[in-house]
Amino acid sequence: MATKFKACQSVEIPVPYQPIPIKHYLRQPQRLVRALVDSSRVEQLSEEVFRLKMRPLTFISLTIQPVVDMRVWEIGDGTICLESVNSKILGIDYINQRFQLDLKGDLSSYENNGNSYLKGMANLEVYVELPPPISFTPKPILEATGNGLLKSVLLTIKQRLLRQLLVDYQRWIELHSQDSSFDSDSNDFNVFLP
Repeated sequence: MATKFKACQSVEIPVPYQPIPIKHYLRQPQRLVRALVDSSRVEQLSEEVFRLKMRPLTFISLTIQPVVDMRVWEIGDGTICLESVNSKILGIDYINQRFQLDLKGDLSSYENNGNSYLKGMANLEVYVELPPPISFTPKPILEATGNGLLKSVLLTIKQRLLRQLLVDYQRWIELHSQDSSFDSDSNDFNVFLP
């Protein structure tokens, strides 16, 4: 019988004033992915899809390593959306054949009283059929352990977002501060540097 685990995490980040609003930075979702995930663990599959190889996780007596294909795209007005499009578990075929990961989230910029903020939400659900003898563990213990593990994964992502995103945004500002083709009052950014 499949067991469902779930967790959600929200984030709100004050953004220090910069000459180029952060909504322009968010128009490059691949930049966000590279700011949040170590480059050795990410592979770009297409313009919007990235394969993320997560660090090994321990669940009860199992060590698993999820690999998740994430679609990350910008929908306008400084909003980035993400959703998992494929997932697998490395090393344990029994679980891999009975595993589904669903991650959906968004990150958007907004202004309040002249100050800029980023606000985001992520929802993570995992459906898995566990092998014996783990499957004989009482359901409340399984659910508490699994939900706790998912919450720790989302918390790690949130911490990286808090640490890395504004650092990369600052780097991006420095790259573009000399670019005369950028008009901060316009919605157009004519030159995108990698």
